[in-house]
Amino acid sequence: MLTDNTWVSSPPTPSYKTSLQVTTETDNMPSHVQLLINTTNSTVIKAVMIFAEGIFNGESHVVHPPTSGITSALSVPIFPPKDVPIDLHVKTFVGHKNSSQYHVFELSRQLPRFTLYIQAPPNTPQPKSFVSFPVNERINRVVMWINQNFLLDEEIAADTELDLRLMALRTGCPISLHMIPGTITIHCEDIDLVGDIVQALAASLNIENLTSTANFPDFIEKLREVLVKVDEFHNVRQKLTAEMADHSNLIRSLVVRAEDARLMNDMNSMKQSYLKLYDLNRDLVNGYNIRCNNHSELLACLKVVNQGIQKAGRLRVGRPKTQVITACRNAIKQGDVEKLFKIIECGGV
Repeated sequence: MLTDNTWVSSPPTPSYKTSLQVTTETDNMPSHVQLLINTTNSTVIKAVMIFAEGIFNGESHVVHPPTSGITSALSVPIFPPKDVPIDLHVKTFVGHKNSSQYHVFELSRQLPRFTLYIQAPPNTPQPKSFVSFPVNERINRVVMWINQNFLLDEEIAADTELDLRLMALRTGCPISLHMIPGTITIHCEDIDLVGDIVQALAASLNIENLTSTANFPDFIEKLREVLVKVDEFHNVRQKLTAEMADHSNLIRSLVVRAEDARLMNDMNSMKQSYLKLYDLNRDLVNGYNIRCNNHSELLACLKVVNQGIQKAGRLRVGRPKTQVITACRNAIKQGDVEKLFKIIECGGV
């Protein structure tokens, strides 16, 4: 029996590290988040599998570089469609370049809620639209929430006053978040984004009821234009309804005349009555098509108004949110547009 006593040292176990980095828009690729994977001990990355909901088709993505492109580093672009936290489940195949077997590293990472944002340049103008609300929390706790929910290059720090300027990479819209003890003010032209920040911040700080004052002149002006269209569509609808009623009465009269002419064997009068009925029927069909189009456009405008009310409500939390939505709907029923705008700005009370 022969025994080989030669020891063959096995290669060290590979290890790797990951990081997330925001990349701005280029000519070839829109703004995105880079998942950077690096290995150690002279190992290479054969392939990467990522499982995540709402990002990839089929909720999975595989990166398998060609043999000539296998290195110890690999970057995967990720395009978050919304401002929501996303769990990434990553499987990385790591080994030595000439090896046919690979270690599989499994790792779970979470994309923060607000990822596609960078710190704005110093000369960025402050948006004129804003929301302001009282907060009975320390500035340090808000700073901690920002560092946890925004994917910034460096963590921010503040003690007595917070002044943070950001840029939304999806829309290019600047954001200003300012806090002094007891009050937070967010400047931004995107009311949807401001609502998302208010809701996320309130949930993190366990704030059940939050009231606020808001000023979004562009949003108010667009809502005013939509409400004017709603009034116009209502007027057109009433006019078309009245015309249809008149045509219906005339049709009944012509049917009676045509039947009388038939009984009296007056074919010419009967023919004239039916020709008029044909024209009226054509007018009714055209009027019906106009009413259908008018109704579709009216529903679209009412949907925009309802979405606007919901956006105004998202600037508040809890009972104040419900009060704003209810008060806005009551103002619309009363036809008081100025009251509606006042409620959006100051709240429902």
